[in-house]
Amino acid sequence: MTIELTILAWGCILAIVHIFATVRFKTRQYGSKWNMGPRDEELAPPDPITGRLSRAQANFFETFPIAIAGILIVHSAHLETRWTAFGAIAWLAARVVYLPLYALGVPVLRTIVFLVSIVGLALILRPALAFTFG
Repeated sequence: MTIELTILAWGCILAIVHIFATVRFKTRQYGSKWNMGPRDEELAPPDPITGRLSRAQANFFETFPIAIAGILIVHSAHLETRWTAFGAIAWLAARVVYLPLYALGVPVLRTIVFLVSIVGLALILRPALAFTFG
């Protein structure tokens, strides 16, 4: 299995971590009855960490489909290079670091880490775009 596909599998694990981290703090704030219920009621605004975890999760799920598509494109077209592997590793490492930074409310460094993940996505997609246009 390629490095890129392994990173994709670890990205799936990180998605599960996002889901469970967010729901754990929501349950802590709103209670297990809310967690196991239909969740139809209006809720109080989330406390700061719950809100940050929810936003971090939403941010992850905005970029994860791009990582999935990019990795599957380069894999299916046999365009993997050391740069696509590096991009995939950079994307995942940045996304792992991003979660606690966002949860802790670290402002500037969090944005820099996010940009590293975007550069990683660009490195993954580059060979597919070069193949198409060059």
